Amino acid sequence: MSKLIRSDKAPEPVGLYPHARKVGNLLFLSGVGPRKPDSKEIPGVELDENGNVIAHDIKTQCHSVFENVRIILEESGSNWNNLVDVTVFLTDMKNDFETYNNVYAEYFKDNQPCRTTVEVSSLPTPIAIELKCIATIV
Repeated sequence: MSKLIRSDKAPEPVGLYPHARKVGNLLFLSGVGPRKPDSKEIPGVELDENGNVIAHDIKTQCHSVFENVRIILEESGSNWNNLVDVTVFLTDMKNDFETYNNVYAEYFKDNQPCRTTVEVSSLPTPIAIELKCIATIV
């Protein structure tokens, strides 16, 4: 038995999917980006007049995406310390990994879930980072 979870406090999904799905005592989060809740604003991204990315600030996007994950976890009855697995998608591993890794270490110094980081050529919106997470609910 599973339960779909949608949060009014998290950024609206960009497709037909829930923020998370609870199955037993596991919580599976859909991909979470840095977009601001109740907005189309993406912190740390600069777009040209055609909507193409000119530049991005990975540090700003990391802080924003981690906050969005926290919101979804708490709205789902879990919390940051219950994260057990994190998959991170970066669009520019060469230039962003070190900064992302340093910010990640700030957030995960107490709880250290398993982690995989992969580079992708693009994400569905003009973002530089997206997280896919699994947590427990106790």
